[in-house]
Amino acid sequence: MTTISSTAAAPVRSSTLVGLLRLLRVLGDALATYWVRREAIKTLRQLDDRTLRDIGISRCQIEPAVAGELDIDLVRIR
Repeated sequence: MTTISSTAAAPVRSSTLVGLLRLLRVLGDALATYWVRREAIKTLRQLDDRTLRDIGISRCQIEPAVAGELDIDLVRIR
């Protein structure tokens, strides 16, 4: 004879809640990262060209540098 326990449905609700909380945490982290990057871009755009050159980037390289997409070795060749 097979018996079905009423606790079998509880993990589904729990895993759904855990999944939702994980999704909210991931979205919150992504939003915080976006805000931090936008603030860094804003700060770098306020610098003059000489200061940017001193740190090794040009004005057109600000966003890729903040995103981590800038290849520093290629910049140093110039």
